[in-house]
Amino acid sequence: MGPRMREQENYFNHDADVGVIGRGETIELSFANAAYAMFSLMADISNLHQIHIITFEFEEADDESALIAWLNILLVKAKEHHMIFGDFRLKRENNLWKAIVTGEPWRNDIERGVAVKGATQTMLSVQKVDHSWESRCVVDL
Repeated sequence: MGPRMREQENYFNHDADVGVIGRGETIELSFANAAYAMFSLMADISNLHQIHIITFEFEEADDESALIAWLNILLVKAKEHHMIFGDFRLKRENNLWKAIVTGEPWRNDIERGVAVKGATQTMLSVQKVDHSWESRCVVDL
């Protein structure tokens, strides 16, 4: 997935919820880093065993709507498979987004953080800043 951002750069405050930020050289990498920030709220994912692979696709033409769809589908897939994800890969082909995510089933020794209910349209932004992409939104805790 590439280098991770420093932790304080991954978030912004918003009332009782929190905003996640993903940055990257491509829109796909910025989405992956936003997902990393979101899942890092739920657990320390830096030491996960990336033993299970989940793949899925979704269609979305609008970049901002794609970010919300991506994050919310990830939450659904994690719950469906009783997993915590730690590596996120995304490839865009026109309006089709192809995802490969890896992680492992929840274990008792994985310290749980906060529960993320979903990604929202609050403070939603996907834009190119200088020579890189920045994707951000508020997640409901």
